[in-house]
Amino acid sequence: MQISLNQNKNLKLFKLISDVAEKNNQTVYIVGGYVRDLLMKRQMPTDIDFVTESSGIDLAKKIAVEINPKLKVSVFKTYGTAMFKHNGLDLEFVGARKESYSEDSRKPAVETGTLEDDQKRRDFTINAMAISLNKENFGELIDPFRGQEDLQNKILRTPLEPLQTYSDDPLRMMRAVRFASTLNFKIEENSLQAIRQEAERIRIVSMERIMVEFNKIMLSEKPSIGLKLLEETGLLQYILPELIALKGIEEIEGQTHKDNFYHTLEVVDNISKNTENLWLRWSALLHDIGKAPTKKFVEGTGWTFHGHEFLGSKMAKTLFQRLKLPLGNDLKYVQKMVKLSSRPIALVTDDASDSALRRLLFDAGDDLEDLFTLCKADITTKNAKKQERFTKNFEYVAQKIKEVEEKDHIRNFQPPISGEEIMEMFNLQPGREIGILKEKVKEAILEGDIANDKIEARNFVITEAEKLGLKSNSLIIFKK
Repeated sequence: MQISLNQNKNLKLFKLISDVAEKNNQTVYIVGGYVRDLLMKRQMPTDIDFVTESSGIDLAKKIAVEINPKLKVSVFKTYGTAMFKHNGLDLEFVGARKESYSEDSRKPAVETGTLEDDQKRRDFTINAMAISLNKENFGELIDPFRGQEDLQNKILRTPLEPLQTYSDDPLRMMRAVRFASTLNFKIEENSLQAIRQEAERIRIVSMERIMVEFNKIMLSEKPSIGLKLLEETGLLQYILPELIALKGIEEIEGQTHKDNFYHTLEVVDNISKNTENLWLRWSALLHDIGKAPTKKFVEGTGWTFHGHEFLGSKMAKTLFQRLKLPLGNDLKYVQKMVKLSSRPIALVTDDASDSALRRLLFDAGDDLEDLFTLCKADITTKNAKKQERFTKNFEYVAQKIKEVEEKDHIRNFQPPISGEEIMEMFNLQPGREIGILKEKVKEAILEGDIANDKIEARNFVITEAEKLGLKSNSLIIFKK
């Protein structure tokens, strides 16, 4: 089959690569995801892979010189690959190769091969197609494993026997689930069975590589497709057993609780309709993570999960450490979202105090809107009337918080009196008294005892300092 590249925005580049390859008696083909996405008419990726049945490193260097002699080429001799950037594209060149694997590693032993050998080693038929850039058949699609047919049928199938494919490189199991989730494809049954059989081999893959694929699943349009597949194939128990622990429904004295695993998947799907923020989606994934260890049946009350948000927030750090996820602000954000995830709903009642609203404003800060997005996503009831009532409740709380914010300016507030000012007022050196007084000012403002105002804060500090036995340098009571 012939693929027309005449309208392709990279045609000029492809022609140049073709010319350089011919001058050097080398073959050259576009392979991998670029071919797949071109046939699917998807947005084209910015990385393009090329295979030659000779030295990929030599070809890359010669093409780079032709484009711009100053272009920097990165060379990876072990794998016979070289790459460089050009016009916003990442171009990678590799010599066609055969691969063989040992049982305890996903790093292959490599030897020179043909284009056919190279296509055989690819993960899925939809990624095993090539487009020739050679003069005699420029634009010809080379598809030995019926990848185009699988594209049309939305099937993920391995070029070779699936057990061998996944055993050789277990990361391919994660890639299968990722493609199923991002492309909404079905994993072919033999392939699915092979993943179930080989799931334990995911242990030999670094957690960093696993998380690259996992996060792509999390960023897909409907993450539950991938998350369900991870659970069904047994992969999830080696990645996030804490999620598996949420699965199932128990019944005591005729009382049951919902299946918190499938509820979590619904929440993740709900939130994904409203945000592409990866860490907000992670917050949805972990928002009930503390329910398994806090679950308790109380006679006369039923099932309780007291403190699950607080425990879940602490568990998030352990999870992030184990999963090699960022431990800085991204972790703090997820911990905050999990910890506060039930707070807004507790403020729905008419008698919710301004103090409680101020505290939520203070604790959530700039992330308040994200918190409300999470809380709304947590509404998974199928009862239309209940759903409407819950949504109105959140709108009610949002309005109350807006009114308090306009009045008190609490969000992200810094106490209106600084530690330096307190030290000057009482001729103090840095010490515990400064921290005590600053904390008292913050609490007084949040409780509504004083306004978020400098003069009121200074007068309040003088009064509280006297209780600590401190004397002000001035007897002046500050007035507005």
